Amino acid sequence: MYWHESIKITDWFYIYFTENNGMAFGMAFGGVAGKLILSLFRIALSAGLIWWISKLYKKQDTPTGVLVGLTLITAGAIGNIIDCFFYGLIWPETTMAGAPFAFMFGQVVDMFYFPLFDYDFWGFKGTFFGAVFNFADACVTCGAIYLLLFQYKFFSKEDKKIE
Repeated sequence: MYWHESIKITDWFYIYFTENNGMAFGMAFGGVAGKLILSLFRIALSAGLIWWISKLYKKQDTPTGVLVGLTLITAGAIGNIIDCFFYGLIWPETTMAGAPFAFMFGQVVDMFYFPLFDYDFWGFKGTFFGAVFNFADACVTCGAIYLLLFQYKFFSKEDKKIE
């Protein structure tokens, strides 16, 4: 597929090829230095999550749901790291600046697009759920929402142990 090319699956679901700098919803963070900081932060966060998951796994009273939610978040973060680190090296046709990128400065490929409906609300026009995302983003989001909705008691119990 070419950049910004799409394949219509249904009226509300498209496979849509785009690239971003690696933050949610295509946001950028401080140019080259920001990209490096973001990449290093992702690595540190992933390492910290792996350490925390392994620590929780050894505890008898850790619910399986907590491990699943944290693992989804970690898998998504690692997926975006891999995409960001290697995309510009493997596929040098990446659109940003028209040149191959060095290690850790690649793009993240997004492809899922669910434009549910267009709106015009008090002069604000747009598409509801107009973000384009990838599977790694979905893992992070679903894992975080799952933990917030169904595993909050575990984390509130953890906070009380710290005090």
